[in-house]
Amino acid sequence: MQGREDKLNKRMVTGCVDLHQSFKSADSSSVPIPPPLPSKSDGLKKKLGHSSVSTATRDMWDRLFNDGYKADVVIYTDNGSIIYAHANILGTASTVIKGMLKQAKRHGKWHTISIRGVPHDAVRVFIRFLYSSCYEKEEMNEFIMHLLLLSHAYVVPQLKRVCEWHLEHGLLTTENVVDVFQLALLCDFPRLSLISHRMIMKHFNELSATEAWTAMKKSHPFLEKEVRDSVIIEANTRKERMRKRNDQRIYSQLYEAMEALVHICRDGCKTIGPHDKDFKPNHATCNYEACKGLESLIRHFAGCKLRVPGGCVHCKRMWQLLELHSRVCAGSDQCRVPLCRNLKEKMEKQSKKDESRWKLLVKNVLGSKKIGGSPFFLPVTNC
Repeated sequence: MQGREDKLNKRMVTGCVDLHQSFKSADSSSVPIPPPLPSKSDGLKKKLGHSSVSTATRDMWDRLFNDGYKADVVIYTDNGSIIYAHANILGTASTVIKGMLKQAKRHGKWHTISIRGVPHDAVRVFIRFLYSSCYEKEEMNEFIMHLLLLSHAYVVPQLKRVCEWHLEHGLLTTENVVDVFQLALLCDFPRLSLISHRMIMKHFNELSATEAWTAMKKSHPFLEKEVRDSVIIEANTRKERMRKRNDQRIYSQLYEAMEALVHICRDGCKTIGPHDKDFKPNHATCNYEACKGLESLIRHFAGCKLRVPGGCVHCKRMWQLLELHSRVCAGSDQCRVPLCRNLKEKMEKQSKKDESRWKLLVKNVLGSKKIGGSPFFLPVTNC
């Protein structure tokens, strides 16, 4: 085999002009029929690098590629290396290579094309895939980026899907994600670009200090800026989401506190009181979780000497709760919550700014619970 390749190489060196004088035209009946193109799932059925065709068929096409039997194409790669192949197989597997072969057609038997810019071994793995849709796992791990580029440049969608699958299921790492992201945008891999973008967002602090990031900043400054801006937007969105979640939790707690306040003042609570009320043996057990939290606040409010709005911090909280209740209570004349009626009358003297602020708070508090029959804003007839 080595002697045959040396002989063929020597003939190529003499120049393509003399090739037609050294070889006769190949008989079309002697050219092997190319293998069927793999279906959409063929490259993915065997996740470790084997196609769905039988072993015998795969070995036959691998042997045809390795032996170069009746090859009529010479592929030049980097470092002056050469790969021998068959025009009808390459042309069937890739329309781009088919066009290259038409342009490189000579009067003799041989065609010459060049695939440069990627390692010779990566080109060999690529050409082998065009023959049998096969590859080795180790080769895929080593040349995944080159194969991704070749699959796009030479329009081989089957290999493109295989490369994308392997990157999505283990080969995409923080070491190559910046390069994969740029390549995915360049080679029209929308899903892969989205996945790599998410990884960049997740590990931004780590990746922004790498050489790959510096290279992207120099070669694609606008892309680097867009990614950086998206990280800032995502961080602000996350903060806003957390703020709204915390606000919602506070509104819900205020709603529950007002429910418990009405429960204490109207029905009496075994946990808090009022202690001057004579509870019956069958008095219902308190089901309001907020009662326990209100107990210390109510006791402090009852005995504090600075019990004025804006004075003691704890009393201020109680005043705000009482005023919030008065704004949602629809039966102030009969309501037993202290100062409910007085605070409602005081609303008329508040400034428009304060009034707007309280209305917004009431809206948010009521919106935190989708309940239509709450005891603190419906008329109370049994007090």
